[in-house]
Amino acid sequence: MAQEQRVVIGGVDTHKDVHVAAVIDEQGRILETDAFGTTHAEYQRLLEWMRSFGVLVKVGIEGTGAYGAGLTRCLGEAGVEVVEVTRPNRQMRRRKGKSDRVDAEAAARAALNGEADVVPKSGEDIVESIRVLRVAFTSARNSRTRVALQIRDLIVTAPSELRAVLDPLTTVQRVAKCARLLPGDPAASVEGTKLALRTLARRHQALSAEMAELEHTLDKLTAQANPALRAAKGVGVDVAAILLVAAGDNPKRIHNQAAFAKMCGVSPLDASSGKFVRHRLNDGGNRQANHALWRIAMVRLRCDPTTKEYAARRTAEGKSPREITRCLKRYIAREIFRHLTDPQSLPDCAALRTRRNAAGISLHTVAGAIGTNATRISELERGLRFDRGLAEGYQAWLMAQIAA
Repeated sequence: MAQEQRVVIGGVDTHKDVHVAAVIDEQGRILETDAFGTTHAEYQRLLEWMRSFGVLVKVGIEGTGAYGAGLTRCLGEAGVEVVEVTRPNRQMRRRKGKSDRVDAEAAARAALNGEADVVPKSGEDIVESIRVLRVAFTSARNSRTRVALQIRDLIVTAPSELRAVLDPLTTVQRVAKCARLLPGDPAASVEGTKLALRTLARRHQALSAEMAELEHTLDKLTAQANPALRAAKGVGVDVAAILLVAAGDNPKRIHNQAAFAKMCGVSPLDASSGKFVRHRLNDGGNRQANHALWRIAMVRLRCDPTTKEYAARRTAEGKSPREITRCLKRYIAREIFRHLTDPQSLPDCAALRTRRNAAGISLHTVAGAIGTNATRISELERGLRFDRGLAEGYQAWLMAQIAA
């Protein structure tokens, strides 16, 4: 009975074919270590083994997004709290050397002392689909870029009659023209070059078709996952996908907006010592999320009047463009965190379209009244555009017209 009431903490060092687990008690005493397979049945056996030592309250796992993803899901379904261990304790590694059992023990101790407190992503909902589809999309995009560069390089060294025709063209024009080439005997250098260019051009077209299909799917999924995020200024399909993947299916695991800013690498880090109080740039965190915030900032600096006014004011204060961009990224991180953790519903634009038609109001009348064009209103009504400000302005104007 005493053993059943004992509180224990687990730690797991994950690998492709084997997971090594350790169990410690509340005082940090090591109780046992053992190795388990990486099948679902082995995950269950690992869980039962840990629970045999007492009440299992927490498990620290290395690599929850890689080799430990399956075990993390299994423990989560069983109601066990799982925390992500980023790296082993280096002091323990220096004292005891490097082994899987030592790393598992270090993971358990990190979970016990609170050093490991990051809740892992669940990986079970729509965001996981967005993540894997974006992997395929970026792979196709990178491959298409390489193919375009190979076409350019072949044209540079091509015979003069081919180079004279293809060199002045843009990439899109080159691909279209090369895809229609009719090579003859490849033994001749000109014909061999034509065959190579045609092969690469058709590969470029196939990759473009893949990207278009994946982008269309990602467009629908990101809008379904978080329409409020998609409606934010400067947030398109790719940026929304990056930010959703960075936050995960369970964004409320991120405690506050400061933690999200740190995760994105836009929070200043304290670098003070003695009498000197200073901060330095954060070059860590999720660099893709950091890049996504930068892209939002660049779009707003070009298109958003409020952001332009802010940049002008900060410039007058003596801030450089890079410093202004850093400040903007921090503000944007705060806004994005609200969208991710507490998304607000958008006006139902399809219902607004029905009401507009019933009231006999044309698209051009709406567009002229709220200062936009009819195409933007039409796209908004059909769900092809996500713009919170435009949607709310449209709703307010239409409701006022109907009430009058």
